Amino acid sequence: MRFLPTRVHGVIDYLWGIALMASPWLFGFADVAAATWVAIVFGVGAILYSVVTAYELGLLKILPMPMHLILDGLGGAVLAASPFLFGFADRVLWPHVLFGLFSVVACFVTRFEPILTTGHREPA
Repeated sequence: MRFLPTRVHGVIDYLWGIALMASPWLFGFADVAAATWVAIVFGVGAILYSVVTAYELGLLKILPMPMHLILDGLGGAVLAASPFLFGFADRVLWPHVLFGLFSVVACFVTRFEPILTTGHREPA
């Protein structure tokens, strides 16, 4: 059930990346170096691959939308597991788990094809 338009997904991508990068200070875990760096690296990474995605809000339009969604899903799963993978689950858990799961869900509900300004879908 893919109901989320790629344009909306694009807005969410940039906001999600910014929010994730700001989360160490918003949620008070900036003193936990591993948790902070994971949040910053994943936030910057998401913004960078959004910039090169072939959808309405991509600037370079190189990366096909299905590949973008795969990166969202895989990256979200790793982000959700990162407190355990990098050993900071005892100090910081929920921001990484929730941001990660949000990304996984987004990859399953977003449409594959952007809609052009003419109203036609871009060929895959």
